[in-house]
Amino acid sequence: MKLPFLHQEVEVSTDLRDSNDILDDPDALKERIAADGYLLIRGLHDKAAVLTARRQILEKLAAKGMLAPGTALMDGIFNSEYPEPTSTGSMGNKALTQLPAFKAVVEGTPVMDFFKHFLGGEARSFDFKWLRTAGPGSGSPIHYDIVFMGRGTQALYSCWTPFGDVSLDMGPIVFCLGSNRFDKVRATYGQSDVDRDMIEGHFSDDPLEIIDKFGGHWATTTFSAGDVIIFSMFLMHASLVNTSDKIRITADTRYQLASEPIDERWVGEKPKGHYAWKQQDAEIESLEASRQRWGV
Repeated sequence: MKLPFLHQEVEVSTDLRDSNDILDDPDALKERIAADGYLLIRGLHDKAAVLTARRQILEKLAAKGMLAPGTALMDGIFNSEYPEPTSTGSMGNKALTQLPAFKAVVEGTPVMDFFKHFLGGEARSFDFKWLRTAGPGSGSPIHYDIVFMGRGTQALYSCWTPFGDVSLDMGPIVFCLGSNRFDKVRATYGQSDVDRDMIEGHFSDDPLEIIDKFGGHWATTTFSAGDVIIFSMFLMHASLVNTSDKIRITADTRYQLASEPIDERWVGEKPKGHYAWKQQDAEIESLEASRQRWGV
């Protein structure tokens, strides 16, 4: 079906397969994520815990005036008169990411036990959490995660958690299936570091160009509270445009073996984050110049 993706409508399939049937087999999980680039797991988180966190986040957003007056809190209806851009993300906002109910989900027993089982040892999460509160009209460009967090182990995984049900019109995460095997892109763009190289960060604003030039196809699905999708650092993804009247609340969290090197930008009581990239007076290389330099 055609769905709104950045500045155009694009054919997007809904053929993401879940991996609940192999949850007890870490070898099969590793084989699948190596092949597909992702693991869709339905109901990994406790649904009640997710909804408790959703309520607490929405209470904070309501206090900011971000929710439409006179609407039910848990519906998360966006206030069209809210003065800030609808794409505003809460990111590492500690008022939200340090909420006990939020941490109880993203650092809770179900997800930590999953990664211990999957990775074969004690797992840890980055201390920095990316929480996104995306209103109508928001979407994100196409990228690999590795360019933002690649200074530690390469056996690092992203976990996308929706805090509430996410329908297709709310602009869920979307993947270019097969992009984990774009060898030349991995060897060029995929070896970059945004703070070292001062590049744009994303790889493209054109989803059709990706599949026409490199192959693969775009895919997403609907999500229910409790679901997660876990993916590798080298799977191209973005988010579709939120065409609903609701705020899409999601978190991006990262997990790895505790014994392996970790990217120093994202750990500690006050993670320093991107200390150079897009800071004031930063000189960022244009995407066109980067891709010409990479030959892709």
